[in-house]
Amino acid sequence: MIKFNVVRWKNFLSTGDKFTQIQIDKSPSTLIVGDNGSGKSTLLDAVSFALFGKPHRNINKIQMVNSINNKGCVVEVEFEIGSHSFKIVRAIKPNKFEIWQNGNMINQASASRDYQKYLEQNILKLNHKSFHQIVVLGSSSFIPFMQLQTYHRRAVIEDLLDIQIFTKMNMILKERNSVLRDELTDSNYNLDLTKDKISVQKKYIKDITEMNEEQIDGKQFEIDEARTEIEVLNEQIKDSNDYIVEHQDQNNKALKELHDKKNSLAQYKFRFEQQINDVVKDAKFYEQNKECPTCSQEINEELRNAKMDVAKSKAKELQKAITKAANEAQSVNDVIDDLNIIQDQIISKQQDIHSNTITIERLQKSITTLQKDIEGLTGKDGDLGKANKQLSDLQMSRDSWAENKLKLIEEKTYNDAAGEMLKDTGIKTKIIKEYLPVMNTLVNKYLSILDFFVSFELDENFNESIKSRYRDTFNYSSFSEGEKQRIDLALLFTWRQIARMKNSASTNLLILDETFDSSLDHDGIDSLMKILGSLEEGSNVFVISHKGDLLDGKFRSKIEFVKERNFSKIYESKIN
Repeated sequence: MIKFNVVRWKNFLSTGDKFTQIQIDKSPSTLIVGDNGSGKSTLLDAVSFALFGKPHRNINKIQMVNSINNKGCVVEVEFEIGSHSFKIVRAIKPNKFEIWQNGNMINQASASRDYQKYLEQNILKLNHKSFHQIVVLGSSSFIPFMQLQTYHRRAVIEDLLDIQIFTKMNMILKERNSVLRDELTDSNYNLDLTKDKISVQKKYIKDITEMNEEQIDGKQFEIDEARTEIEVLNEQIKDSNDYIVEHQDQNNKALKELHDKKNSLAQYKFRFEQQINDVVKDAKFYEQNKECPTCSQEINEELRNAKMDVAKSKAKELQKAITKAANEAQSVNDVIDDLNIIQDQIISKQQDIHSNTITIERLQKSITTLQKDIEGLTGKDGDLGKANKQLSDLQMSRDSWAENKLKLIEEKTYNDAAGEMLKDTGIKTKIIKEYLPVMNTLVNKYLSILDFFVSFELDENFNESIKSRYRDTFNYSSFSEGEKQRIDLALLFTWRQIARMKNSASTNLLILDETFDSSLDHDGIDSLMKILGSLEEGSNVFVISHKGDLLDGKFRSKIEFVKERNFSKIYESKIN
């Protein structure tokens, strides 16, 4: 329930630069009187402007600022909702809009429009039209419930029944569904696009695979040839090693022995040749000398001949030995030559091994390079691997878009089902149908109190059916202004009762603007006073009227508006 406490204003309409204040919760019933133009309806405009940023009457923003002071227009209203206290401050020249809760100003970071929306939806829980359906009656600018369009009638009832949340939810659902449709369009587009990319990528992978297979086959053929060649070379190396192992040591040993023997034979030959030289020298001596060169003694011819024969014989033996040594040396040389041939073969084999080893290393490097090339063609870092990775990414993206599409479709299905329930023909209509009998009962109750004996009924579309006691059927526009006013009053009090029952838009404030001055006769006035007297405890009724002399005794307090020096002032008094 909204319990209004105080409203104050200055430089508002005809009021000057000093605050005029009315304590709303001071008296259960207050009569507001004054001459035309004195400002009697300022209370109504001030409350409306403070709460909704626009007055109750059809007055533009500039006209609300006092035309004499022309600045500093301020309106403040204080109220309570439950355990929370609120103060709304709204001003013109300079512009100001503040919402205070429990002494702290609520954040104004958002736009003023959103700030107003916050006030209406989160604090007041009613809008301008709904507020005036349960707070105000009788003003010249007031539009009675029965004169509202169907849409606005429904909005008032939804506020009263506190079911506007379903409308908000439905609007949110519609907005979300609009977004969902766009997201589904995007999802379908991206899904189709990804599928097309996958098809192109698969064709690309097929082409790469076919091309790679040709290259791989060629490189594998080269590898196989290289491996075959390596096998042959390894076999050759093995054979060479076997030959070297078989001949190396034996050949080296034999060569050493032969060289040693050759050296010995050479030494023998040299000694034999020296000995021959000595023998020849002796033979020449005896051949050339018949006497001793030292003692000049004649040498015996027989001795000479004997010596010469011995020398010749020894020379022959030595020559034979030399020849034999030479022959043996030649034999050794022949063997050495044969062994050198083997040694050359060993060296050749070693050179072959070295050459083959180098060739094998080159072939192995070539094999490694070719294997890397094949790995590059088939591995993850190669063109095919990268292409497969891209394909995998595309497939994951496709699955993600497909999953997203399913989620969106599922969400939209749920939203559509919820939307069906939240439509006007859904859960709201069901709730309204449950309350319609109560509403109709209350309307007829208040009509009977107002001495208007008809059967009034609203349907779920808030179209009226009015039957007389003779069962004649009428509508609202069929009646006189006085009868219409009785219907308006009955609906006003019904809405207030419904609001109190729901604790939704219930409020202590009720303002009747010139209601008693219009079409109500004396009996109607008495009936209305009877209803006002029966209002729940805590209600604060303000009646604006020109008939102060007739109504003085019917209210607990009175406020008189007067014009002094072109400014409105109020004078309060207690009647009883």
